[in-house]
Amino acid sequence: MLWLIVAISSYFLFAAVALVDKYLLGGLIPSPKVYVFYVGIFGILALVLIPFGFLIPAPSQILLALSVGAFHILGVFAYFNGLKNFEASRVIPAIGGLAPLFTLGLTYLLLGENETLSFIEITAFILLILGSILISWEKSKNITLKSLQISALAAFLFSLYYVLAKLVYLEQPFISGFIWTRLGAFLIAIIFLFSKEVQEEIFVKRKTFKLKTWGIFLPNVAAAGGAFFLQNWAIALAGVTYVAVISALIGVQYVFLLFFAIVISLKFPKVLKEDISKKTIFQKTFAVLLLGAGLAILACT
Repeated sequence: MLWLIVAISSYFLFAAVALVDKYLLGGLIPSPKVYVFYVGIFGILALVLIPFGFLIPAPSQILLALSVGAFHILGVFAYFNGLKNFEASRVIPAIGGLAPLFTLGLTYLLLGENETLSFIEITAFILLILGSILISWEKSKNITLKSLQISALAAFLFSLYYVLAKLVYLEQPFISGFIWTRLGAFLIAIIFLFSKEVQEEIFVKRKTFKLKTWGIFLPNVAAAGGAFFLQNWAIALAGVTYVAVISALIGVQYVFLLFFAIVISLKFPKVLKEDISKKTIFQKTFAVLLLGAGLAILACT
């Protein structure tokens, strides 16, 4: 179950990154398009891994790996747009519920996997999905059709990333496949440079990335890179049938995020204020129990 430990470690880092993302998108980098451009551009840093194992596979494999990076960046862009235009409580639960289901379907459609999850593993899968939805759900902010559409798009793009990444690692050594996927992220980020909004921000306004912003952004990019590396390693390690489970494990990220948010809101209430009413505590505690039960089942199988 090394893949499970690696996956949980990746979501721990993703939780810390998400908090900083929220801060940056809240003011220092208000444009999702500009933010995603910079995140994708830094994918080129994966080239430092070349000495540890890099090869040039068949053209079809190169195209597949590049598409993995592209789908991931496009998914992140859709996700950030959803957060920009709708409340997080509308977007995050929908993605948390839809992405694992899309991933499960695409696994059988694209990978042609004959094996299936056992009954106990399906139970864990369902518990993880329910926990992911419940921990970020707010009853007062119902999902709208428009928020559902952008959430479904982000979830589908993330699902393509999960499944196609597994296909890459079935055919290529992990390090080599990972480098090619990051090159795909870099190339799709270059396309964002053709956007007038991005061009004006980078070449005309030049207001976004001041010294303070770089001091926050660069460590966050490094942490995101580490999280992404671990998540891909988990995908490479896990069996094909468990790719959807890795997607469902995003609920663990919300648990870490909740913990970080509560600590920060208690110590620095002016920086972040977290709702810690009795009703909220009960809901999120129940969600954590569901997630914990799902993880316990997986760890014992």
